[in-house]
Amino acid sequence: MSEIIPKGLWFEELAEGLVVRHPLTRTITESDNVQFPVATMNPAPLHLDAAYAETTQFGQVIVNSMFTVALVVGISVHDLTHGTTVANLGFETVRFPAPVFHGDTIHVETEVRAARESNSRPNQGVVTFEHRA
Repeated sequence: MSEIIPKGLWFEELAEGLVVRHPLTRTITESDNVQFPVATMNPAPLHLDAAYAETTQFGQVIVNSMFTVALVVGISVHDLTHGTTVANLGFETVRFPAPVFHGDTIHVETEVRAARESNSRPNQGVVTFEHRA
């Protein structure tokens, strides 16, 4: 049986104010943006219908926002929580200041906004991240 070697940071290493600029980046393809809405049963034409999207204020298909969120969080995992986290407890605020299009490359940085010991689980902590892409 192989041992799992954590690559993420431990609670003690996640000091408030720490900013991690993730070296992993990802260019979003048309295939990504077709597969994700189809898999999640989201038939919105803005993500899947180029002729329709041309008539919108964006002038082209935009990437499904939930895919963007998943990608941003996923990019952060290796550097922050891979092998060291118990669970994701939720999201407080999600903002999309600009649309994402096919061919855009996502770059992510994460700031530790808060870190505290868990009230309900001794020897564990709760960390709040702000991911920016």
